[in-house]
Amino acid sequence: MSNGRPRCDGNIPKAWQALESKVLSNSRMAVPQTFPLGPLHDSAGSEMEPQPCTRSLAEGFLEEELRLNAELSQLQFSEPVGIIYNPVDYAWEPHRSYVTRYCQGPKEVLFLGMNPGPFGMAQTGVPFGEVNVVRDWLGIGGPVLTPPQEHPKRPVLGLECPQSEVSGARFWGFFRNLCGQPEVFFRHCFVHNLCPLLFLAPSGRNLTPAELPAKQREQLLGICDATLCRQVQLLGEEVLARITTHF
Repeated sequence: MSNGRPRCDGNIPKAWQALESKVLSNSRMAVPQTFPLGPLHDSAGSEMEPQPCTRSLAEGFLEEELRLNAELSQLQFSEPVGIIYNPVDYAWEPHRSYVTRYCQGPKEVLFLGMNPGPFGMAQTGVPFGEVNVVRDWLGIGGPVLTPPQEHPKRPVLGLECPQSEVSGARFWGFFRNLCGQPEVFFRHCFVHNLCPLLFLAPSGRNLTPAELPAKQREQLLGICDATLCRQVQLLGEEVLARITTHF
């Protein structure tokens, strides 16, 4: 199927308590599990202003993602996988814009999802990237190409996608209400997916990595875990917040 495009502050402890009690406990999103990576230093009284751009950090993060893409491209997947989307590839421009704009300095908390959703990152290149939030709050744009293989039931329409990713709208909507401006949230936090690949069954059904054959799943997650370790070291996160049940 072709759509005509070329192919291709916040006080963190208080915010975290509010996230668990007010939002996720009443939604379909899994309550995040936190894994402290080191002592969380007290940021009370700090000014909530954007940090100066540290392009080397963002560039290093993107380089790790491209390295991961190259390694994942060598893997082979069998049934039940029919088609694989990689939005870090075909939605590179908005994804790069997200990283370079909001990954400008060390972070205290990394919110970690598993892999792209069909109406979120698969459309926008941004983790949990509900279209309206990405465009109107995060201010991210850019061309989104068509995947090399596109399932007719899961077309990639980019920022023109009319369907909302519910989990993304809830996640980002909470922090939009809490922080007001995205720079306040990203001063301390970043949002990322462990795996950049979206897996679709021949029917178009979304497949989680947990549904892959065991050996293929182990290979996939082994590569992604190694990349994540390097990214955590790069960004200096002290808390890893898991926001999916599919690990």
